[in-house]
Amino acid sequence: MAKVNRARSTSPPDGGWGWMIVAGCFLVTICTRAVTRCISIFFVEFQTYFSQDYAQTAWIHSIVDCVTMLCGLGFALCYSPAIAMVGKYFSRRKALAYGISMSGSGIGIFILAPVVQLLIEQFSWRGALLILGGFVLNLCVCGALMRPITLKEDRTTPEQKHVCRTQTQDFKRGSSYSTWTKEWVQTCLCGSLQQEYSFLLMSDFVVLGISVLFMAYGCSPLFVHLVPYALSVGVSHQQAAFLMSILGVIDIVGNITFGWLTDRRCLKDYQYVCYLFAVGLDGLCYLCLPMLQSLPLLVPFSCTFGYFDGAYVTLIPVVTAEIVGTTSLSSALGVVYFLHAVPYLVSPPIAGWLVDTTGSYTAAFLLCGFSMIFSSVLLGFARLVKKMKKNQLRFLAKESDPKLQLWTNGSVAYSVARELDQKDGESVAIAVPGYSST
Repeated sequence: MAKVNRARSTSPPDGGWGWMIVAGCFLVTICTRAVTRCISIFFVEFQTYFSQDYAQTAWIHSIVDCVTMLCGLGFALCYSPAIAMVGKYFSRRKALAYGISMSGSGIGIFILAPVVQLLIEQFSWRGALLILGGFVLNLCVCGALMRPITLKEDRTTPEQKHVCRTQTQDFKRGSSYSTWTKEWVQTCLCGSLQQEYSFLLMSDFVVLGISVLFMAYGCSPLFVHLVPYALSVGVSHQQAAFLMSILGVIDIVGNITFGWLTDRRCLKDYQYVCYLFAVGLDGLCYLCLPMLQSLPLLVPFSCTFGYFDGAYVTLIPVVTAEIVGTTSLSSALGVVYFLHAVPYLVSPPIAGWLVDTTGSYTAAFLLCGFSMIFSSVLLGFARLVKKMKKNQLRFLAKESDPKLQLWTNGSVAYSVARELDQKDGESVAIAVPGYSST
């Protein structure tokens, strides 16, 4: 059986085969995120066929979207590794590469939304789902483009391999209840896991995870309830599908332009802030949505929400990499998308239940909006507290160590010279009894 040749590099190439990885990830996002978001077009068909209320029907989209994001199930076997591979191949132009990759979701929605509506009219919802299933088989082609790469930080040293091999042999000779067993589990088995998932103990990552829960709760229901809401205010079926297409194409613009802008030198250090800005503005869009009850008003909403949705989706891997580093990025993204999936399962049914209970979409949209705003405020507050603590520690360090107090009048050089003179005088006094430095 032929061995797979792994591409080796000491640093991310920022190009070359990396652009093929971007192309593969682009197709993966079309086949996964775009297809699942187009499930909302089936909402009215499902509701009519199964004669169920909003809450019950919303479970269909929730289960599909949740399984998409969960690592190890459904599309996640393709989606999460593809996103992580882009981070392996790019460093300097990482945000732009992620922007192009993630734009597949917007392009897919723009193309698939009217196509799916046409397929439903021609072949019913069953035939449309079968055709979509055949289209998703193109994921096999995308997987063939993913060439592994081994970076410098990913390689294990010969000493680490030797220690692990030696302890493995000792484990085989030792008793299952001996202390050697516990040490081996801690150093070899648990050691690798602790190194791979050590980011779970980082306070910054914990805050990011909590923020992702609230952000995911807010962003999911719109893709389920936008079409039904548009129909409820008098928009036709084709126009409602057109709103999803607008959302998709502007999502592309947000993916690429925001990724390119945040890679510029002036914004490179503010990618975290840009992420908070995009999430918060999406929340504000939600708060305005109940007042928009006609097609001319819903079109600007789709443009604004779609742009900032594409913006923050592009920056999720970038912000995660900033917190955990490149080595643990794949595992960290798996955890982030796992947390992303939990609200995806429950938020559309909760929103549907609110619609059934209140008889309008106002409560559902307001809850989603405040959830996204809280996500942004939480991350911003945690960042501010961390910066204040860092400044406080820096101030205390300067107070405790006089050598860190810098002046421009040469007093530091004078104080250091004086300390050296005192030390020389003490050494001379020890060597020559009766010597006095004064």
